[in-house]
Amino acid sequence: MHAQQPQSSPFGKTSVEIGESVRGEDVYIVQSGCGEINDNLMELLIMINACKIASASRVTAVIPCFPYARQDKKDKSRAPISAKLVANMLSVAGADHIITMDLHASQIQGFFDIPVDNLYAEPAVLKWIRENISEWRNCTIVSPDAGGAKRVTSIADRLNVDFALIHKERKKANEVDRMVLVGDVKDRVAILVDDMADTCGTICHAADKLLSAGATRVYAILTHGIFSGPAISRINNACFEAVVVTNTIPQEDKMRHCSKIQVIDISMILAEAIRRTHNGESVSYLFSHVPL
Repeated sequence: MHAQQPQSSPFGKTSVEIGESVRGEDVYIVQSGCGEINDNLMELLIMINACKIASASRVTAVIPCFPYARQDKKDKSRAPISAKLVANMLSVAGADHIITMDLHASQIQGFFDIPVDNLYAEPAVLKWIRENISEWRNCTIVSPDAGGAKRVTSIADRLNVDFALIHKERKKANEVDRMVLVGDVKDRVAILVDDMADTCGTICHAADKLLSAGATRVYAILTHGIFSGPAISRINNACFEAVVVTNTIPQEDKMRHCSKIQVIDISMILAEAIRRTHNGESVSYLFSHVPL
């Protein structure tokens, strides 16, 4: 499908024109929740609606990085649950199916009444570790917070190595206070794994903690590299061998400013998910394998 570049009017409105007939077609719209996040989300909703009222048989939104995924519960009084709101907006716009990757909390799938395929970057991460870290058999997979423990234990089990986690106590939303390492990293390569990094305060603190606990080298592997504010300068000043992110969010610009950032390409995983969905095949193979 060819869509004309969405136009913004002088008042900041977005208008979309689909460049060819989509009547009866199976339409896939790829739009990640990054950059100008609100503009991109609005553009996605308008495109879904444009296809829907142009009689597309099915519209699937492919959203590699789900917007507002961290606002998935009321963590304090009067806080919004924006992830649920985004889910409602996508459904009302007319999406029939959502394909996304590494949701911040997998319960977000329950915010939708339509099918959601939450793909995992884990198989691609395992492949990268085996191919790029020579002594991966003597490493420890570390979670920078207790919330990511499940993700980390899964990777550690598949590599047959130990895991550790860092317990942190926060005073304010994005300020980290005290960190406690649970587990042993002495004389080992430490690999920090998390689903997203925004200002990178947590992972940079964690890296210092791991080195002071005796780790020989520290890597960080993240699915969504948002890298806002002081993130790039923090990474440049931190003691990472490499910070590895997937390209659910475009990283070309960030890589120019930071030589430590490396990218795992996950376009093949999304492409295979789209192909399987279109042909009515099972997608669950992708949960544990990288498509060839």
